[in-house]
Parts: sequence; structure tokens; C-alpha cells
Amino acid sequence: MSDTPTDYKGPERILSGMQPTGALHLGNYLGALKNWVALQERGVPCFYCVVDMHAMTMPHDPAALPDAVRNVAAAYLAAGVDPSRSAVFAQSSVREHAELAWIFNCVARLGWLERMTQFKDKAGKDAERASVGLFTYPVLQAADILVYKATHVPVGEDQKQHLELSRDIAARFNRDFGKGEAVFPLPEPVIMPDGARIMSLKDGTAKMSKSDASDNSRINLADDADTIARKIKKAKTDPEALPASTKELEGRPEAKNLVGIYAALTGTSSQAVLDAFGGQGFGVFKPRLAEVAVEFLSPISDTYARLLSDRAEIDRILTAGAEKARAVAEPVIAEARDLVGYWRG
Repeated sequence: MSDTPTDYKGPERILSGMQPTGALHLGNYLGALKNWVALQERGVPCFYCVVDMHAMTMPHDPAALPDAVRNVAAAYLAAGVDPSRSAVFAQSSVREHAELAWIFNCVARLGWLERMTQFKDKAGKDAERASVGLFTYPVLQAADILVYKATHVPVGEDQKQHLELSRDIAARFNRDFGKGEAVFPLPEPVIMPDGARIMSLKDGTAKMSKSDASDNSRINLADDADTIARKIKKAKTDPEALPASTKELEGRPEAKNLVGIYAALTGTSSQAVLDAFGGQGFGVFKPRLAEVAVEFLSPISDTYARLLSDRAEIDRILTAGAEKARAVAEPVIAEARDLVGYWRG
């Protein structure tokens, strides 16, 4: 990771997180969690939080939120995130996130936030009735990253704009309050090789999503073997046989998606899948895909179920992770308070 900004002298750190809304699925694993696990091997401190403060930007059930946090944390662990090497914690348990977010609210500019496309997507046509939190949550996201002075952030295509905002906020803070020093790094995106973009089983043009109303649109990490096989059997396809080349998959989004899932689960290429199955119909391909998916996901789903049966163990891991995170965040906030001129009594 030699691309850390040269004017920042601190250590490299990695941060990422997911909201505790909906069940984590195969797309989350292949697109993010698998990469998080690999990043642990680089010897760089990793902070993986469950961003429950962000979950408040949309209507939520307060009584259900703690268990939702536990469920997502269990999915992290089942996917291979190691709490002895990475801090796994709930965002809200480290209050420094909120304190730095307020400082950054006073650094960020209204025009920067108005350009954020995700607010428009989530707020819909009635943006004036959306919460202020939904509008400013990219600032909290910047605080999530920079409260640990994280230098690298694993991101998908839909988060690149928010990371750019984090860089803008860090640069503005450094310029306004840094006294000639780079207090905060300008965090860099981590684009992992061979990242899989997994689409809905019901619509090959839409990303597999936790928020999709149809549970049949996704393969959840908690699904058992029978459920996985049933969902793949019912996955939308077209009447044509699988082609001989990936070029011929263009214009066939559902076929392309299922071939891509097979390739991702077996660690091969889509062309290699077509070399094996080209000319055959989905009646042959889907059962084999189901077998591969069950074999791949069973260890994860089994571990996930075991973890969820021991809520006290998940809470212990989250508490220890929060302590580890606070140990890094506290001096960062102390420094920021001094630099912006907060009173010290």
C-alpha cells in the first residue's frame, strides 16, 4: 500500500463497515467481506464496524437494532474476519465518531453535500421530508474513516463519491487547522482484484440487495442448503443455452450473472465456466451451480448459526473491539479538539 499520501506521516490503517439493515448475502460476501478477510493478511490494522448510527438515517425499529448489530457482526466473523487481528465493533459504541462528525459538519460545505447522488436516490421525490441525518451522513462517513486516521478504505463503485468527500474534508481541515501539517490522511480507495459484482436472482440488471422486497432475489449467508438450491432453481433466466464465449453473454444479464456467480464461487473465470457448460441449458447448469453454492456457503452458514446461538460471545467480541477502537480514536479527537480551539477546563 505504498500509495499512502506522502505528506501524511502516520501509520497505515484500514476501515470499512456495513449497515445493520437486512440480511447479509452472497453479494456482500463476494463484493466486500471476502476482501476484508484478505486485507487482514497485509499486517495493517483493520477496523470493521457495524454502522448502526447510519441505520438511523431511515426509519428503524429501536427494539430490533441491537440484535441487527449482532447479526451483522456474526456475519463478519463467519466470513473469516478475525477479532484478534481486526477491531469488530458497533459504530455507536465509540462516541468519538459523533464528535468528529460535528467538527466535520463545520468544515464541509453545503455544495459538496448537494452533489452527493446517493441522497437523491434514497430521499426520492420528497427530499424536503428526509431527515437531516440522511443529508449529512456522508460527513459522518468521513468521521468514521478519519477518527482512526484510516489511510485506506475498501469501496465499491457506489461509494467512491463519498470517499472523495472524505478526502475533501480531510484536506480542508488540514488547511484550516493543521498549522502546516497533514493532521488527517487523504484516504485512498482499495479496489480489490477480481471483485465480483453480484446481481439480483430476479433481475440481472439490478444489484443483489438487502433491501429488495423479495427474499428470492438474493442468497443470504444464513440460508440453508435447501433454500439455496430452491432460490437458484427459481432464478430468472432466458430460454437460450449458455454460449461459448463471454462476448455472447452481453444482452443476457441473468445468464451473465449466474455464470459470474459460478466463476466467483469456484475461483475461475466466466470464460472457463462457458468452456465447461457452453451449449448446455440452464436445466443442466442450475443444479451444478446449486451444488457449488451449497458447498461454498455451508461452512459460513454453519458458523453463522453457531455464533448467533451465543449472543454473549458476540457481545464480548463487540465490547473488546470497541475498546480497541476507542484506544485509537481518543487521541485523534483530543488532537482535533485542541486544533479547533475547544475550551480545556
